Amino acid sequence: MAEAHQAVGFRPSLTSDGAEVELSAPVLQEIYLSGLRSWKRHLARFWNDFLTGVFPASPLSWLFLFSAIQLAWFLQLDPSLGLMEKIKESLPDWGGQHHRLRGVLAAALFASCLWGALIFTLHVALRLLLSYHGWLLEPHGAMSSPTKTWLALVRIFSGRNPMLFSYQRSLPRQPVPSVQDTVRKYLESVRPILSDEDFDLTSALAQEFLRLQASLLQWYLRLKSWWASNYVSDWWEEFVYLRSRHSLMVNSNYYMMDFLYVTPTPVQAARAGNAVHALLLYRHRLNRQEILPTLLMGMRPLCSAQYEKIFNTTRIPGIQKDHIRHLRDSRHVAVFHRGRFYRVGTHSQSGLLSPRALEQQFQRILDDPSPACPQEEHLAALTAAPRDVWAQVRSSLKTQAEDTLEAVEGAAFFVSLDSEPAGLTREDPAATLDAYAHALLAGRGHDRWFDKSFTLIVFSNGKLGLSVEHSWADCPISGHMWEFTLATECFQLGYSADGHCKGHPDPSLPQPQRLHWDLPEKIHLSISLALRGAKTLSGNVDCHVFPFSHFGKSFIKRCHLSSDSFIQMALQLAHFRDRGQFCLTYESTMTRLFLEGRTETVRSCTREACNFVRAMEDKEKTEPQRRAMFRLAVEKHQALLKAAMSGQGVDRHLFALYIVSQFLHLQSPFLDQVHSEQWQLATSQIPVQQIHLFDVHNYPDYVSSGGGFGPADDHGYGVSYIFMGDDTITFHISSKKSSTKTDSHRLGQHIEDALLDVACLFQEGPRPKLRCRGLQEEDSGHRHGSLSCHTGGSRAPTKSTNL
Repeated sequence: MAEAHQAVGFRPSLTSDGAEVELSAPVLQEIYLSGLRSWKRHLARFWNDFLTGVFPASPLSWLFLFSAIQLAWFLQLDPSLGLMEKIKESLPDWGGQHHRLRGVLAAALFASCLWGALIFTLHVALRLLLSYHGWLLEPHGAMSSPTKTWLALVRIFSGRNPMLFSYQRSLPRQPVPSVQDTVRKYLESVRPILSDEDFDLTSALAQEFLRLQASLLQWYLRLKSWWASNYVSDWWEEFVYLRSRHSLMVNSNYYMMDFLYVTPTPVQAARAGNAVHALLLYRHRLNRQEILPTLLMGMRPLCSAQYEKIFNTTRIPGIQKDHIRHLRDSRHVAVFHRGRFYRVGTHSQSGLLSPRALEQQFQRILDDPSPACPQEEHLAALTAAPRDVWAQVRSSLKTQAEDTLEAVEGAAFFVSLDSEPAGLTREDPAATLDAYAHALLAGRGHDRWFDKSFTLIVFSNGKLGLSVEHSWADCPISGHMWEFTLATECFQLGYSADGHCKGHPDPSLPQPQRLHWDLPEKIHLSISLALRGAKTLSGNVDCHVFPFSHFGKSFIKRCHLSSDSFIQMALQLAHFRDRGQFCLTYESTMTRLFLEGRTETVRSCTREACNFVRAMEDKEKTEPQRRAMFRLAVEKHQALLKAAMSGQGVDRHLFALYIVSQFLHLQSPFLDQVHSEQWQLATSQIPVQQIHLFDVHNYPDYVSSGGGFGPADDHGYGVSYIFMGDDTITFHISSKKSSTKTDSHRLGQHIEDALLDVACLFQEGPRPKLRCRGLQEEDSGHRHGSLSCHTGGSRAPTKSTNL
């Protein structure tokens, strides 16, 4: 989501003062270290590998094989063709009375070797099968004979009842694309936005790069792809995220919203109690690998590596580079309320605290009348400061308040009990939704611990939200957790008639521990400066959220079109109407078909998309002509999306080539130009991954409304969207108030108009009829279909299906 800003702004060799430093490590050493880090991760996952390494077989299969060999031996048959006799002869001679024991041990050793060979064969066969991507490139709804055969074989070799990490050993490695293909695709992607003169210059630089440097850089990448788990992901994490010196707030973090139209309870402490309990239930299932791996088409597994760092994780600032600290376990959460910090235990001797007990603890914090200590109230603003500044201050803070800092950084996650309400209101739905998004993205600049993997935000009226740090994982991972949390706390745990958590309080629980900071005098100024910078950054963000309810995914499917491509083409039309020109467009897609894959960029502003936009603005074009151009644009976008998912994208390959060139100290004007590009339109779809947890037909209001992120460029937009059920699409738009070229509300109006104009191409008669619940469309101002809300649990479903 927010990665576009980081991808644009990364500089692989900058010190804290902006001076260039050389990456002194030879490239071969860096590739060696990448592989070493991969093997260390494998060793760290030893227990997971032990539990899942035999998949798709099972430990019982060894017992069956051993029993079969023993039975054959009893029947005087030798399935080993003499190998067991040789094993038996090599065993120590313990005397005649142990002759039978030697036979059993020989059979066990032979069974183990045969079993291991079979498992290895299954892994290799499954990895080869999962390397096939022909199914992804086929037209929607059509399946060729090779794909049908492939599906049948995958079904045979995949086994039953997989755990979360069962497929990790069988996933293929991300391929290194042909450098000639990458450069060709790049030139094709920039052609619509460059003048003839600029394009000729770029083409000349590209040809020079292919002639002089490409083959050497490509050789190193191929070497790394063979040695390390993934040729790009560790460098992406390090250079795009951990080496960035920008503030995490707005630039790197992103947010996730609560239900849009309902709040299950208005009791803040109760909502916090259920939500924290649900999150810790998710962690328990994660630790036991009871979360099912994500499967495309119900068959093709995605990499699960990013799930490992959801909880107990903190990004620790450094002068030149941050690092991610992950703990194996944590039995408390850190809580912030009215400038005060608390440590709240999450477990008792009997196990995880009940939701009602957690509510009791949070209510005790809300009722605590003690004031914040001087400077303590704004201390968290340091986590929103530039990373090198925060690293220096943290060193001083750690010497004075090490235990308190450890209580915050070592928590399972951070909880912010906000003193203000948030969410949609009847009186001013548009403004309150925008304020809700802004509060989740930036808050007040001092009430979120931006270093934590995520902060759970609970507003005074019971509304929820997440602020997520980006380096440890991408949006689908936190989104999966958030869907489980919302469904569990609302449907499974539920609330009593008076809005409190079900169950009884536990008076024997100790009071939450108030954390005290011994803040040295020398960091007071740093806190004040960090707060000023955070408020400036926060105040410059223009957030706009609107649900588009005139039609949704069901209408697009009836048109036999890809829903994501439909939205992307409408965004191109909307942006052109907003700015009067085309621009580089960043759409994030996943590469988790491969081991440790993260994301790739889909460059949505294609020549076909531009032709469609021009046709829509040309009054002489007929509807059939526009419709034909729209279908061509959608087909092109789908081709780019599928290529990116299958490891044949453009940007991650060019990024990795650029990193190698920096290690080799090779200057490439072409690569320099590529990485100086600005993404004035950064987009992302938030996937709904666990639709079975929600009853969208009977309770359409109980669906997550997605989330958003900051703009990638000072004069650009950040746009995310989520399909809520079949008939609503919620958009989250951000831009900078300091820019005279952007306006989030103006773009929102253009998006709505563009969607309606495109829909008209595929139906008879006028625009789709507006469907508004509770509010009438006004001629002035932005239109918001379906903006009504209520608070309380009376309309909540009593249970969820398959939960």
